[in-house]
Order: sequence, then structure tokens, then C-alpha cells
Amino acid sequence: VQLQASGGGLVQAGGSLRLSCAGSGEHFGDYSMGWFRQAPGKEREFVSGISWAGRTTRYADSVRGRFTVSRDNGAKTMFLQMGSLKPEDTAVYYCARSKDKMKYVYTEDGFGSWGQGTQVTVSS
Repeated sequence: VQLQASGGGLVQAGGSLRLSCAGSGEHFGDYSMGWFRQAPGKEREFVSGISWAGRTTRYADSVRGRFTVSRDNGAKTMFLQMGSLKPEDTAVYYCARSKDKMKYVYTEDGFGSWGQGTQVTVSS
């Protein structure tokens, strides 16, 4: 499987961005998906996750209420709508697919395929 993240860019604090993660291959809708981010000098951290059918979502405390994850299995795409952006949201954002089908995961060790990352920069 290949995952292609896009939609990053430079935005002012308080602004919005929408990230997309396009998947290839079969059975996109059978896997949980997630968003992670890594800021310079920091460990990669979980941002949000969504189950294979989209019924269950989870957010890091730092983004809850500002970010919304969704997916369109017919289009093999996951989205992250980011609002009220803060300078501390600046990072490279990665999308990932779970290792196993029909298993809801949200820790890094549960994901087995990763996209290349898209840079999000929030200026103050």
C-alpha cells in the first residue's frame, strides 16, 4: 500500500488547513487510519485516529475540539480538518494505516504503513 499525504502549508495562527491522505491498493476501508506529527527536535506523536468504517474517532488532548478526522472509503482518502491552528501545531504530519484489518488502533506500534509527511507551519 502507498499513502500520500497532502494539504500542508503555511498559515497564520487561528487559521485552518485540511490535510488529505490518499491510499492505493485494495481494501482501504478495512483498515483503521491515523494521523501523527513530528515537530523539530521532538518525538513523533499521535494526533488523531479513525476506525475502518469511520464510526470511532480519537484525538490527542492537544487537538481535541480543533481538529476533525474523517474518511471517504470510496475515494480511498482520509482527511484531517484543522482549525484554530496554533504555532505549536507546527510539524510534519504523517498519515498511517493499521497493520491489521478490522482492528481499531491509535498507538504508533499498531500502524504498519506510513505516508511521506506534509509540512504544516503556523506563524504567530
